[in-house]
Amino acid sequence: MTGNVIDLAVAVILAGAVSLVVKGFVTYIMMPIIGHFSGGLDFSDMKIILDEAVLAADGTVATPENAIMYGEWINAIINLIIVGFVLFMIVKAYNKTKKPVEAAPEAPKGPTDNELLQEIRDLLKK
Repeated sequence: MTGNVIDLAVAVILAGAVSLVVKGFVTYIMMPIIGHFSGGLDFSDMKIILDEAVLAADGTVATPENAIMYGEWINAIINLIIVGFVLFMIVKAYNKTKKPVEAAPEAPKGPTDNELLQEIRDLLKK
């Protein structure tokens, strides 16, 4: 049991580290490539503005804009697809390294119930 808890703790810590690596990969490598092929579109800038930002008299933002950031959601979906694919490839490679389970040799078969009853019957006849 203790070994399993330690394995789980290590997996959680590694998942956090891998999450940062994958997020960086998606943000800084994949999204610029996708943006290039989609005509320079940056998904993280896509949003539906519900309320415009209100500026104060001195030019500072008094009330920030309120917007639905659906571009960030698209980034999260792409991130999920990449993480799922990478995990699939890792599990697939791990399963190839495991040696196949060998079937245990079958135990010798003993007499059936009918054979035992026949033997008892024959012994009782004697």
